[in-house]
Amino acid sequence: MTLPSRIKDLPQRERPRERLAEHGADALTDAELIAILLRTGLRGQSAVDVGRALIQRLGTLSELSRAPLEELQEIRGVGQDKAIALKAAFTLARRMAAEIQAVAPLLDQPAAVADLLREECRPYTVEHFYALLLDTRRRLLRKVALTRGTLDAAIVHPRDVFRHAVTANASAVVLVHNHPSGDSTPSKADITVTRDLIRAGRLLKIEVLDHVILGRRTNERERDYFSLKEHGYFYE
Repeated sequence: MTLPSRIKDLPQRERPRERLAEHGADALTDAELIAILLRTGLRGQSAVDVGRALIQRLGTLSELSRAPLEELQEIRGVGQDKAIALKAAFTLARRMAAEIQAVAPLLDQPAAVADLLREECRPYTVEHFYALLLDTRRRLLRKVALTRGTLDAAIVHPRDVFRHAVTANASAVVLVHNHPSGDSTPSKADITVTRDLIRAGRLLKIEVLDHVILGRRTNERERDYFSLKEHGYFYE
């Protein structure tokens, strides 16, 4: 059986552009994503085939991103225009990564977590629950506001927290919510929800680093936040 050599000869549901539009970019292989940048192949080879040839020649995407224009053009089907398109895409990706690294806050301490959300939560009159999604260096990838209202297991479900974490390719999560009363002491529901999420994270290999509760400082309370991990609630 002869496979189609042109993308336009493939069934529509199998074409990279259509698959990306329907299923998202993460559903595509590296070769298919490269094919979208290349747009066309050559006689007897689709753009996906050319994408595979590029990966086989360079070995990894990192090596491909560093290859000079001249080396890219040594692959059959990659002329100057296509090599320039690839180089532009990889350069943008590197710049974006550097930008994220420069501005993403480091959240390896509960004080840094409190600093991030303190002012946002200050005016709230009901509880708001957040998941802070972190990379391997404990820098923020994304802040996700999940629920509002009294915190309990019925409204904070592990699937809601970790669905976002998986999508963001996060390696760890920090949980945060506020106590409008100002007293940051955890309730029984706070502790139960935290331990449920810790157990779910272990199954998915995504670590729950802490659960920080935001309140207000008083003469009796030097801190306006409470770290459940610091106070031993992460150890059963």
